[in-house]
Amino acid sequence: MKFLNLIIVMIALMFISAVSFAQDKYGKEITVEEKTEISAIISNPEEYLGEKVLVEGEIVAVCQHMGCWIEVANEEGEKIKVKVKDGEIVFPKEGTGRTALVEGEVYKIELDEEEAKDYFEHMAEESNQEFDPSTITGPVTIYQIKGSGAVIN
Repeated sequence: MKFLNLIIVMIALMFISAVSFAQDKYGKEITVEEKTEISAIISNPEEYLGEKVLVEGEIVAVCQHMGCWIEVANEEGEKIKVKVKDGEIVFPKEGTGRTALVEGEVYKIELDEEEAKDYFEHMAEESNQEFDPSTITGPVTIYQIKGSGAVIN
């Protein structure tokens, strides 16, 4: 009987280990080997425009409508949005709190005041959050990553 209990415990531990080390892969295989710090992109985004980067961080937000974007943050709370073409990659809506390793190209969006209000209103809807249009008082430039592949732990 003890032998059977030992086998059951060993199988349970193997299952728990497999689940805790599971990785979910999305999109294309990651090819960039060197990670770029999120803080480096945020502090000097023009330097990275058009560059393929590999970033890693905690998923702090996910598009709740189509899974078409995630926000990834470093330990200091600095975050960058990773956007993918709708349906090309579908990030897990329950991904918040997990760690993501994401490859993609840095790009920028330049919006006038009205476009910015529309954009942030749309983003608030996708995040199930409130948006106050009076917070936008002029043109806005946004830097994001066009995601091509990701591994989420």
